[in-house]
Amino acid sequence: MTITDVKVRRLLDDERLKAIVSITLDGEFAVHDIKVIDSGGRLFVAMPSRKDQEGVYRDIAHPVTSAFREMTERLVLSAYRAALSS
Repeated sequence: MTITDVKVRRLLDDERLKAIVSITLDGEFAVHDIKVIDSGGRLFVAMPSRKDQEGVYRDIAHPVTSAFREMTERLVLSAYRAALSS
């Protein structure tokens, strides 16, 4: 599976939440509402989630392997940095 497109939907001026991103997989499946979060100067990618009945946030979609998670994070953060410099 390949990430064929990354779109930064919104850049935000929030203390922690920096951007909302969408990715497309193999040109056929999109995942929206991926978040770029600043955690004390370190950026990371949070998958789309929702709050369950106990008030705990659970991912709706997420990479299964660490290799795919690393690739997703690298491409999303690269697109975020490019959007900042445009």
